Amino acid sequence: MSELELKEVGKVTHYFTKIGVAVISLTDTLSVGDRILIKGMTTNFEQSVESMQIEHKNVNVAYRGQSVGLKVNQRVREGDKVYKIL
Repeated sequence: MSELELKEVGKVTHYFTKIGVAVISLTDTLSVGDRILIKGMTTNFEQSVESMQIEHKNVNVAYRGQSVGLKVNQRVREGDKVYKIL
């Protein structure tokens, strides 16, 4: 298996435990359908971006400088880095 090619696209700034949603501050473009890796001190998992929201409205693409709400499959922590799998 080859090394995954990763591109950092943002970091987790907040996590809502009850609803399993992470707020991610983006440093690059992220789209619905992208595969991402979320990695931190105790976090390390991959998932697909199934839906994103900006201020409670669904969006298909978000850009550098925006913050998005993202449903995540596992617990994440503030400061965890988000990578797009290329």
